[in-house]
Amino acid sequence: MNTPYPFTAVVGMDDLRLALVLNAVSPAVGGVLVRGEKGTAKSTAVRALSALLPELAVVPGCRFSCDPAAPDPGCPDGPHGSEPGVSRPARMVELPVGASEDRLVGALDIERALAEGVKAFEPGLLADAHRGVLYVDEVNLLHDHLIDVLLDAAAMGASYVEREGVSVRHAARFLLVGTMNPEEGELRPQLLDRFGLTVEVAASREPEQRVEVVRRRLAYDDDPAAFAARWAGEETALRERIVAARALLPEVRLGDTALLRIAATCAAFEVDGMRADIVMARTAAALAAWAGRTDVHAEDVRRAALLALPHRRRRNPFDAPGLDEDKLDDTLEQFEEEDPKAEHQAEEDGKAEDGGDGDGNGGDDDPGDGPGNGGPDGSGGGGIPPRPEAEEPQGSEGADTPQESTPERDDTPIEAEPQGRPQGAGAGAREQSAVRAAEPFRTKALSVPGLGEGAAGRRSRARTEHGRTTGARTPRGALTSLHLSATVRAAAPHQRARGRSGPGLVVRRDDLRQATREGREGNLVLFVVDASGSMAARRRMSAVKGAVLSLLLDAYQRRDKVGLVTFRGKEAELALPPTSSVDAAAARLESLPTGGRTPLAAGLLKAHDVLRVERMRDPARRPLLLVVTDGRATGGPGPVALAERAARLHAAEGTASVVVDCESGPVRLGLAGSLATALGGAAITLDELRADSIAGLVRDVQRDMRGDARHGGGEQAVHRTVQPDVQRAGTPAGSARTAGSADTAAGNGRTRRAA
Repeated sequence: MNTPYPFTAVVGMDDLRLALVLNAVSPAVGGVLVRGEKGTAKSTAVRALSALLPELAVVPGCRFSCDPAAPDPGCPDGPHGSEPGVSRPARMVELPVGASEDRLVGALDIERALAEGVKAFEPGLLADAHRGVLYVDEVNLLHDHLIDVLLDAAAMGASYVEREGVSVRHAARFLLVGTMNPEEGELRPQLLDRFGLTVEVAASREPEQRVEVVRRRLAYDDDPAAFAARWAGEETALRERIVAARALLPEVRLGDTALLRIAATCAAFEVDGMRADIVMARTAAALAAWAGRTDVHAEDVRRAALLALPHRRRRNPFDAPGLDEDKLDDTLEQFEEEDPKAEHQAEEDGKAEDGGDGDGNGGDDDPGDGPGNGGPDGSGGGGIPPRPEAEEPQGSEGADTPQESTPERDDTPIEAEPQGRPQGAGAGAREQSAVRAAEPFRTKALSVPGLGEGAAGRRSRARTEHGRTTGARTPRGALTSLHLSATVRAAAPHQRARGRSGPGLVVRRDDLRQATREGREGNLVLFVVDASGSMAARRRMSAVKGAVLSLLLDAYQRRDKVGLVTFRGKEAELALPPTSSVDAAAARLESLPTGGRTPLAAGLLKAHDVLRVERMRDPARRPLLLVVTDGRATGGPGPVALAERAARLHAAEGTASVVVDCESGPVRLGLAGSLATALGGAAITLDELRADSIAGLVRDVQRDMRGDARHGGGEQAVHRTVQPDVQRAGTPAGSARTAGSADTAAGNGRTRRAA
């Protein structure tokens, strides 16, 4: 819509609005990452912010929004003279999830550069966002290389484009705001650290506040212009306050005590690197300027910690974000005795600024006085984010949201029958409550054989836009990556016919060659977990859950989608539809109970249905089936034969599969190996799943030696992804499909291994 929703009309969301305003006051803070469930006004608040930013003076005709008072000396449209600037509103540029790298950083016209020697550069979204807001919705769904480029530009304040020897640099300083739904997957810790602040948002559970949200939204949808006019006064007041805070910011003084508090807090929460200290210092200074002060107080440091540290203290993807506020307060209290005068002065400043009563309700510009807080109709719930010293202790509840929500997760298994009741006649197994997973470990690398074309990731080989160059081809459509030597070879034979007799080269469009590259893709890793009575021994199930948790961590690091199918009793269940949220899979695994018969065929059939649907949704993403079981099949007529038939369905469709053999004890039946044979995949024990497994390494050497003797030294080697002693499918030579055992040569009838 042309009329954005007013920022001051957003109900609640104090932490979100404060974080956005602090970045408007000091863009050096580094942006905001907004995490929250769907439908919580994340996008609405971000889009509303751009209307509050002051207008910009820009050089006329400059595509990179140079400031006429201090133009960029390296601007591609420069050099700029002393012409007067023109004013325009600050832009908010949105980066779509499906954007290409050329759309983000800009594109060079390679054809003109080669044929005419012209450096023709078309600016991208980073140039459009310079001195404005760059908004990335669903930032966790962007490809990794795009996020890397985006965050590097945000950190350096410039964008560099280098293609085939032609280099362009332009300024790119913007307020970076990203939103994400954690249910759809997490960002890597390295990327989380590049966002200055983070905020967790959730819908209010207060009926009155929810009613006010609906009332305002309906009024806005009915007549956006009239609704915005009702809030125009509050918008103007907030805009003026941002301008005043910006002007005051250079005068804010960070004393030694404030710096010690910041350093001690970062050390206490064991955050990596020094970026957290720097961001906290900038945020605390912005908080002081926002409150109209030139001194940083203890409360500024506390609020800065609640905004800057939660996403940096996560040690692994399954740790809940958030801070222990008691620990934070204890850390800050260590410096109370060293700075009593400053703390007393802070209280006096608060009283003076608030009209003398110190309760935050007496000042002329206090949010509680106008419709910005109570709304034009006095209904309450919106307005300018309050000053830090004007807040009551519960003002930081937004930072507690992750910690409060964690205990609410129901880890109690939902039992179909009372605990202890046998399931099925003659089952002989009683349902047991969920057991905790053993400690995760680093697993061997599993991959899908062959060469895919799926989404960028880190698991299986694939044709990608980024990676090592493997060849060249005639371009289909626009040329995006030139293979220079192939282009020269294509043009060289035609030089005499084109009239070239001296040095130089005449290159035409049909000579150009596109570079083909090989990298890694992410896969769909579908877990099929046996939760039957045969797996119910507590130590055994704990080890199994630990193994699956380890594989989930591996999937997180390799940027895979994951799904979880469980089977026990009489049926199989899709416990988690395929998703990018590994956290959700870990939560479902933790609460998984065991007991009952082993409907192995039902589990495999359920997995087959899931994969069929996913192939239609995303044909390019190749699946990897991980069956975690001891191989037993019970219940119903002919359970073993049914399981083999279900397994052959996967084998017939070429699904790469690995069976994690959970059988233990001195006497083993080898049923998991038989299942792997029917699946056309590999079998691997829990011990061999470990990356540092000695037994697995010994067997690797033995198998490689046998392979070298059989194939004459292992010529035409292909990378071998997992090295356990596997049982292979009894398929014809050249058609065996294994994941985690060895890639197979297409059509040559031999399995090839790396030396």
